[in-house]
Amino acid sequence: MRTLLACALALSFLTPATGQQRQPSLPAPSPTPAPATAPQEPRVPADDDDEVVRITTNLVQIDAVVVDKNGRQVTDLIADDFEIFEDGKPQQITNFSYVSNEAKAPEEAARPSAAPADKNALPVPPARLRPEQVRRTMALVVDDLGLSFESAYFTRNALKRFVDEQMQPNDLVAIIRTGAGIGALQQFTSDKRMLYAAIERVKFNLNGRGGVGMFAPLAGNSQLAGGQAGEEGRGNNRGETDEDRDIAAELDQFREEIFSVGTLGAVNYVVRGMRELPGRKSVVLFSDGFVLFSRNDGRVDNTRVRQALRNLTDLANRASVVIYSLDPRGLVYTGLTAADDTSGFTPEQLSRRISERSDRLFETQSGLRYLAEETGGFAVVNSNDLNRGVRRVLEDQKGYYLIGYRPAGETFDRRYHKFGVKVKRPGLKVRTRTGFYGITDENARPVRRTRDEQLLAAITSPFSAGSIPVRLTSLFASDAKSGTYMRSLMHVDASNLKFTEEADGWHKTTLEVLGIAFGDNGKIVEQNGVTHTLKFRGKTHDDVRRNGLVFNFNIPIKKGGAYQLRVAVRDAASEQVGSASQFIEAPDLKKDRLALSGLIVNGFDPRAATQPDAKAAAPSPPHSDSDTPPAPNSTRATAEDEPPSEQLAGPAVRRLRRFMHLDFAYLIYNAKLDKATRLPQLTAQTRLFRDGQIVFNGNVNPIDIQQQPDLKRIGVTSRLQLGSNLLPGEYVLQVIVIDQLREGKRRTMTQWIDFEIVK
Repeated sequence: MRTLLACALALSFLTPATGQQRQPSLPAPSPTPAPATAPQEPRVPADDDDEVVRITTNLVQIDAVVVDKNGRQVTDLIADDFEIFEDGKPQQITNFSYVSNEAKAPEEAARPSAAPADKNALPVPPARLRPEQVRRTMALVVDDLGLSFESAYFTRNALKRFVDEQMQPNDLVAIIRTGAGIGALQQFTSDKRMLYAAIERVKFNLNGRGGVGMFAPLAGNSQLAGGQAGEEGRGNNRGETDEDRDIAAELDQFREEIFSVGTLGAVNYVVRGMRELPGRKSVVLFSDGFVLFSRNDGRVDNTRVRQALRNLTDLANRASVVIYSLDPRGLVYTGLTAADDTSGFTPEQLSRRISERSDRLFETQSGLRYLAEETGGFAVVNSNDLNRGVRRVLEDQKGYYLIGYRPAGETFDRRYHKFGVKVKRPGLKVRTRTGFYGITDENARPVRRTRDEQLLAAITSPFSAGSIPVRLTSLFASDAKSGTYMRSLMHVDASNLKFTEEADGWHKTTLEVLGIAFGDNGKIVEQNGVTHTLKFRGKTHDDVRRNGLVFNFNIPIKKGGAYQLRVAVRDAASEQVGSASQFIEAPDLKKDRLALSGLIVNGFDPRAATQPDAKAAAPSPPHSDSDTPPAPNSTRATAEDEPPSEQLAGPAVRRLRRFMHLDFAYLIYNAKLDKATRLPQLTAQTRLFRDGQIVFNGNVNPIDIQQQPDLKRIGVTSRLQLGSNLLPGEYVLQVIVIDQLREGKRRTMTQWIDFEIVK
């Protein structure tokens, strides 16, 4: 890919004729920012130490948090300050350490992120976090299967405040709805833009078990108000018999039980994905609760919920996940309100209805408490300040103790064993996990043997998973011929692929690729599975081993909104798998608002070869030579005959060296036209960030709109020259476009993409 324009044409990303905007070259920044002095980092688990909770024949290790009477963490304890028990029997502590998650001084880390001084300030693109930079990994799970209308409103506000004020730069966060299916499982991100988009999709679920309010109002007729009306909604209907009311109550109970199991199943799914991430993770569940023990004629029969809860807590404990539960209902008034129709009720009946409301509130909160306490977390109930509860959760994640002992042989008898941890120092409280089933982690982990099981497990993981590194880049674009679509580039690291040798020096590998695209409602909008049998030899084989393979494909988009693409790759010979996922926000171009496509980036080394004339570039079939048989048409794998440095500097990987030219291109949609000239007035600015700090702030330049074939889709190409003393590391390129003919916040649009500078 010698030039960006040639690359863009080959990918059918830009229209054949595009206007060009040339930015000034980027010299070495002057002055060059001095490298920040990194504070002394606490011990971060590495390699085998990544596992917080371990249950093996040689070691049982759990995590514990110790707080004083004011709820502040105590971090200066030693092993002799603890006692640990299994089924009431004391155990000798063989492993002990304290792990801090604070990257800053404690008082600084506890302070919420400051809001921008200027609300109209341009957004700062988030830096892609490296694994060693992540301090907190949090899944904010919204139980929209069980939230009332009021609770959904309070939860949305709490999530917005968390992202605005409490989220730190080194936090990895996902916002997940229990009622939206696997397609709604957002990848973990530090990009607040994606989190805001996820928050916008948190709404009251009409098909859930929650009603409009906390309780269904008393009614003098049979009309129900919400899924939990029960006897309250029917109690004054003179046409119903006691048997009718009992049957209706049992149906309501069964419906609620099924939804509660669905909630716990969704959380279970999230925890399974988090199991693959290192360190101690947390799930914050926003829910109106669920009933563990429902009474029916004196019998206790909520077995489905209890079994789902046992499975979830054991999985969370083995996955080193702490669950915190927050009740958005706050302080609930259980007495009579203006919405209650009390006509026809006796005082005794009214008293019983009020008592039933109080009992129900307590029962649903008990489920939240049990789930949290079993996994080492806590429940926040009866509080009208949800964000104060979130703040308590964040403070609880400052650090934790690891305490381990050597188990006895009878530990692994497949029975449930209880943990007990005590602190000898008076006035302190310890919070830890309550127990485990006597099965080793190795035996508890499912073994996926078939091809379909392996691919399904990889593609349904909420995170990138597997032993084959896969990198996914998805971009929004639209043109007059193809319409609106998502262009995706998937890079597969081929260094670990298994190649079989064949005659005449050929090396063959077979890759099975599965891709699924989801809409913002969790429904599948496109799916495709393809098996690629690829053969290479000679230099091409060596280059593929070193630089990997790139697959590219388009997915049509019918309307604006958030989309997620999930891909999984399986090496048929070695049975290794890899997966990746990415969200993109597609604007609705029919609304005639200013919008930008995604950025396509390509690196070119001017010292390596002579760049061909851009005018000579034309659309052409995929590159192939005698050593590279073509891949199937549904997706295309490429191994370009280019210097290795330029292959990795392409749009799929974006790994560049200093002195390279950074070429990039994008499309501008719906620019407003001047009434007199019928031409747009657009300006563009380029900014470069490293670790959240600007290292290059380009000039604001007018965009040349000459020779544009379609003023609704204005193509722009530009170039930066990377300076000699740009430090190696992750960078973010940001493009800012301003429509001078528009007013208000919609006159400015921005787009960004990450790339890496290597030595």
